Amino acid sequence: MLDLESRAPVRDTDPLHPERAGRPPTAPPPVNGHGDGESWSSGGRPFISNARLGMLMLLCSEGVFFGGLIIAFLDLRLGAAQWPPPGQPRLPVGLTALNTAVLLLSSYMVVLARGGARAGDRSLLVRRLGLTWGLGGLFLVVQGVEWVRLVRFGLTVASGVYGATFYTLIGVHGVHVLGAVTWLGVVLAVAAPVRSQTVARPTQGSTPSTCSRNPSHDR
Repeated sequence: MLDLESRAPVRDTDPLHPERAGRPPTAPPPVNGHGDGESWSSGGRPFISNARLGMLMLLCSEGVFFGGLIIAFLDLRLGAAQWPPPGQPRLPVGLTALNTAVLLLSSYMVVLARGGARAGDRSLLVRRLGLTWGLGGLFLVVQGVEWVRLVRFGLTVASGVYGATFYTLIGVHGVHVLGAVTWLGVVLAVAAPVRSQTVARPTQGSTPSTCSRNPSHDR
């Protein structure tokens, strides 16, 4: 029977680094920017950062998804002998175009908010994000009113392929906008309480003050 207690632990020796005998190898130093494209130790820069690559993948997947829904709707539209089908209302093109303009304007407000964030102007950031949030909410309200009118006219999901494809396409898009408006609300709740004015940090040994003092007044 082996005496396990009397056996000394076996330590691996490294002929190149004998001082590390018995210790696990050390991890390599982290890359500057944590591999997100800020800077590389070799001095080069990646073609695209991980954040932008992820966003491009998301946009491409969304484009393929909605492109498939639109192609299915157009295939049914072009293959139908009469459009809309008998007994079904026509879609409100004018109101839909106006609602699309509202959504595009909200996208432009996001670009302006991003400019305010880069400039360090939190007040501009909050105002532009607030406008974006309001325009997104307006889009959802108009779309909801449009849906109520179409349902009253008899266009429902059970009305056939015409109603099913329409509500699937518009409904999925509405869910995307609702998610974006909800996330903007969270961002506003975090950013709004912070004051936009920059307050100077007190140096060590000094007392913080909300107003600047003129040294000549203390004499």
